[in-house]
Amino acid sequence: MFSFFTKKEAVSPFLLKEICVDMHNHILPGLDDGSPDVETSVQLTEGLLELGYQKIISTPHILSDLYPNNANTIFSAHNILMPALQALHSGYQAAYAAEYMIDFEFEELLRNKQILSFGKDKYVLIEMSYLVESPNLRNVIFGLLTSGYLPILAHPERYGYLHHKFSDYEVFRDAGCDLQVNILSLIGYYGGDSQKIAEKLIDQGLISWVGTDMHHHNHLNALRELAANKRALKYLGKIKNLKNPGLLQDF
Repeated sequence: MFSFFTKKEAVSPFLLKEICVDMHNHILPGLDDGSPDVETSVQLTEGLLELGYQKIISTPHILSDLYPNNANTIFSAHNILMPALQALHSGYQAAYAAEYMIDFEFEELLRNKQILSFGKDKYVLIEMSYLVESPNLRNVIFGLLTSGYLPILAHPERYGYLHHKFSDYEVFRDAGCDLQVNILSLIGYYGGDSQKIAEKLIDQGLISWVGTDMHHHNHLNALRELAANKRALKYLGKIKNLKNPGLLQDF
């Protein structure tokens, strides 16, 4: 079990260094509802590094009607940001992928092998609407697995329509889809219901990943506040076999 606690300290300083890699955020400039420009992207990245993250994988939204990103737009934004970061941290490396809305256009991208993944194991971050479950989610999980990808469902604790169908989380996990909790859910940032479900998912051993899902400075400030939240630290310490640190070897 990974833990933030040491024998000498009841609660260690919370620097997120045990997580190592943030694999869910929106800090690439000008692509979605996250960072609007390079300056903000640098500030948010610096904030994560100061908190103890070692590497960052950016995952901008791909949602056809609202954020019609693709491999080219994401690659371009990454290449614009990297020189500014390397000017501050010589040799710094970062990676990028995407957070895909599960809709029928995603299935077309999958058929055409136009999927951005991260890590040597080809992880793919997917999400659903907060209002209604994607009817093709199970087909997408199967399609990703049979195509050689490993799906990760982003922030399952935030899908209110699943809160009273908790067994569905186990169905997704058993079907081969990892679950990723937003770290800020553990301090109630998205509401009490999401916090309760996040804690229950951890208690049931269903969480394999944690992500910041950082979009802006408010998220960064909340991450700093989380440093003093003993309950959140306790639940982070409960996560067994956290996969984030394993991504360091892929840089």
